[in-house]
Amino acid sequence: MGKPSLPLRLTFLLSLSLTASYSSSLPFFNKPSSPSTPKATPLDLLSLLGPKTKSSTINPFVAQDLKSCLKFLVPFTPAKAKIKSRKCLTTRRELGPIQIGARSRREEDELIWWPPEPVLELSRLAVDSGGDPAAIHRALDPTIITVPDVEGSKENRCELTRTPYGRRFISEELNSYLEFLFEVIVSRGPTIGLNISLNRYDFFHGHLFLAVDTGRLGILFHAKEYPAYDKEVFPCNMGYCQKGSNVTYDDSMNLRNILWLAPLPSNSSKAWVAPGVLVVLDARPEGIIYRDLIPEYVRFARTIYEDDLGDVAVDVNYLDVGVAVPDYQIFIC
Repeated sequence: MGKPSLPLRLTFLLSLSLTASYSSSLPFFNKPSSPSTPKATPLDLLSLLGPKTKSSTINPFVAQDLKSCLKFLVPFTPAKAKIKSRKCLTTRRELGPIQIGARSRREEDELIWWPPEPVLELSRLAVDSGGDPAAIHRALDPTIITVPDVEGSKENRCELTRTPYGRRFISEELNSYLEFLFEVIVSRGPTIGLNISLNRYDFFHGHLFLAVDTGRLGILFHAKEYPAYDKEVFPCNMGYCQKGSNVTYDDSMNLRNILWLAPLPSNSSKAWVAPGVLVVLDARPEGIIYRDLIPEYVRFARTIYEDDLGDVAVDVNYLDVGVAVPDYQIFIC
């Protein structure tokens, strides 16, 4: 399950040729960095978002450039190493989308920094397992759930998910927390210039991984999944799932990679060495993320690949399966 979804992996191989033909006419491309410029790695990014013992090991020039490309949806507070009065939320009504905007901003921040107990337990399990995706798989309910039609996708012969069926976590609170993440990203995105919608063309999925080096639990979300075909600015035919899209290809594509990291437990004690993180990775062409972390053949799509960050366990999909009214549900594939 470590490979990105098939449409983006194949379609944006087209950017190899598009890069050559459009680099002189579009504002999306920049010149390569000089050979003397330190090169950032995915491990540098993860370390920067971790405890000081990790972030202090990064080349200071790389760290500075990376920081300039991070747009936090929740304040980054790495020095806050202890959990404070975190309420354990146990129902969908308390944690799910119905409460977005009903609780205070600080309460939402706290749910990112220090999530409910089932999320913390999964985070510790991921690290204690040595970053083994099987540890995540064992937390899933074995019940198979068929993925129904999503916003007319079947009529267009569009397959949105990696498999035609999905599962959910045994812990309902884990499932509710995933819903919360999708909803809070949509709600807070406009504060940093990311205007996205929960629909099958734009924002509906993320990739849950266990980070390289530490085993830290994370999800790399991708928005702007199927931009509309435009012969001038986006001449890419992405197949059935693109049909009917109204997602515009513009500078907002720079912000399509959103990263959530769970709190990081110590591997030698019961302590927690870093709180949770929710950040948008700015892939503007003049930045280090675009230059060093996005493969050249997908720079047109601004895609960071989840398997560069760690071992991918599952895809997390949040899909509207309603008919008359919206009904968003989690499907883990």
